[in-house]
Amino acid sequence: MKNFFTGNKIKILLHLLAWAIILGIPLYFFKRWDVGKDFMWVYYIGNIINGIIFYINYLILVPKYFFGSQKHNYYLSVVFLLTFLYFVSDRSNELIFKYVPGRNQTEKTISPGNAGINSRPPKPDEHGRPPFREMHLFNYMFTSLFLVFFSVGMRVLERHSQTEKLQKELEKEKLNSELAFLKNQISPHFFFNTLNNIYSLISINAEDSQKAVLRLSKLMRYLLYDSEHGNTKLSNEIDFMNNYIDLMKLRMSNKISLTVSFPEKYDDINIPPLIFIPFIENAFKHGISYREKSFIDIGMTTSKDSISFRCANSLAKTTEEIESDHSGIGLENVNKRLNLLFPGKYAMKINKSDTEFEVLLQINFA
Repeated sequence: MKNFFTGNKIKILLHLLAWAIILGIPLYFFKRWDVGKDFMWVYYIGNIINGIIFYINYLILVPKYFFGSQKHNYYLSVVFLLTFLYFVSDRSNELIFKYVPGRNQTEKTISPGNAGINSRPPKPDEHGRPPFREMHLFNYMFTSLFLVFFSVGMRVLERHSQTEKLQKELEKEKLNSELAFLKNQISPHFFFNTLNNIYSLISINAEDSQKAVLRLSKLMRYLLYDSEHGNTKLSNEIDFMNNYIDLMKLRMSNKISLTVSFPEKYDDINIPPLIFIPFIENAFKHGISYREKSFIDIGMTTSKDSISFRCANSLAKTTEEIESDHSGIGLENVNKRLNLLFPGKYAMKINKSDTEFEVLLQINFA
């Protein structure tokens, strides 16, 4: 009952509106058609009793007994409630219509003083109408049972809706926890590889290594702060990828062909952070060769409701090494995140050969 009054205000307003219609509109027609006060009393007392049946069952009996382990207490309570209120309803009708049990309302008493030629006992009802009390009992049982089943149905549907809502909230919390765990795995993995690259650069060019540390600080700021607020802007993610690529350029030789094609004009939509960087990271890790010519080709196209990403790089390793290296934590976590974030709304294809590795990723947001 407490949840009913402290919960959804719209639900309470709908109940009040329904009662305003039930109690208010008939009053207008009673006055318009000059209906007797006796019938008005019967109508309002009957609806008050119906309301008592509905709300006691809806607010008290169903939550306390029907949803409990001992349902027989619920059925006994309903039988007691309906029986008690039937006698209340029947007694109120007797008081309103001066009804005497066992006596037909249309019957007139014939006294010796008014007996005459035209005097005759009242005819039995030619249309076979049932007695008033039996008719009242039938109407009461039909209406009360309908209200009982209706209130049970409403309560069951509401409970099912609340259970589904709670289940969705739990699934959302689980999803957020899994995403946070996966993203926290990506960040150390990313830093580890980047620091290794800077370490190898220090012995070659101290000035470039200083620039690399500066760019790394920008990348760390994005990873530690900007990517911690759920989704991020596509422009921020593109800037992050460009900074990382510039950082990797510092140790590239002339034998490496690098092609980067990010869109210049695009809708700055919200996307999950760190979706594309593992592909680029692996491309630089496995696509750079200092002994022979190699290439890295990175591209992205966007539309209002989708993003297409491509990352291809050359390979100078055997098939076994390729399979081992590209089954690392980065690509595995990206695949898990995509399954959690875009179930049924993305397509990722990986093409592998002895000399080339290519990733094609299509994400649909609609």
